[in-house]
Amino acid sequence: MCRFFTAAASALPSFSFQSRPVLPLEMPSIPAAENALGTIGTVCWMIQIIPQLWKSWHEKSTDGLSHWLVLLWGISAGFLGAYTIVLDLNIPLILQPQLFGVLSLISWGQCQYYGERRSGRTATAMAVGAMLLVGGFEAGMVFALRSAYNARTEAGLHGVQFLGIFSSVLISLALLPQYLEIWRLREVVGLSVLFMAVDMLGGVFSDLSLAFKGGEFNVIAAVTYTLVVGLDGIVILAALILNPRAEKRRRLAGTDLEEAPVESTTITRVASLCPSAKETPPDDISPPSLDAGQDGGVEKA
Repeated sequence: MCRFFTAAASALPSFSFQSRPVLPLEMPSIPAAENALGTIGTVCWMIQIIPQLWKSWHEKSTDGLSHWLVLLWGISAGFLGAYTIVLDLNIPLILQPQLFGVLSLISWGQCQYYGERRSGRTATAMAVGAMLLVGGFEAGMVFALRSAYNARTEAGLHGVQFLGIFSSVLISLALLPQYLEIWRLREVVGLSVLFMAVDMLGGVFSDLSLAFKGGEFNVIAAVTYTLVVGLDGIVILAALILNPRAEKRRRLAGTDLEEAPVESTTITRVASLCPSAKETPPDDISPPSLDAGQDGGVEKA
């Protein structure tokens, strides 16, 4: 995760609503620390999917990677991208969700090609089509909300807040199908742990940047970043616990398979050493000759 809500908090105008007043939590302002930590969080979120793309391509498999995870992340980029454009944030923050969405949908295309066994053309068409749909939705939201937001109406403010909050909800809920996949396989397979670690670090640094922003503390952003850190941490913890156990089960299963032929060979060797176990092939046994028996009787007489 990144600095979207950190920068957006100062961009949103103040409106007076008829609600119970809440005393804001004031934070000390340290701009250098805020910018440094926020930039690190931004970089982490931009490159987090690259390890997953390489892992899927290198192994030619996406088994264990939930395609819903990367698809929902790609869809969330449409909401987050419109959010940053309407607020007119700086260029890096506007480009960030675009790159994140493109890389997520490329990973989804890999899931269609390697996991669903679709043809390369079909998987590419599905990924490109999803990008066009998400981009069209993002453009539509920008045109629908920008005028209302610039007019400082409550509808414009609520619309922008919905985009930001809903994108965070999608990013968080996208991990739930991955949990089901981990539970089904009893290990973390097909998912790059480095990918999840970089994503978690992005949330940590973004959380820290909020602490040094100064002014009213952005609770929505803090909850979002902290939730992502916790959800990513569960995946990493599952990999550290379940993967060694799964490896041990496979190693024991391989040992049992290797011992079975050895036992069979031992029995065969013992049988070959036993005289009673030896049998004369049927072709070597000839029936007794009646003529020979009669000749023998005449000679004895």
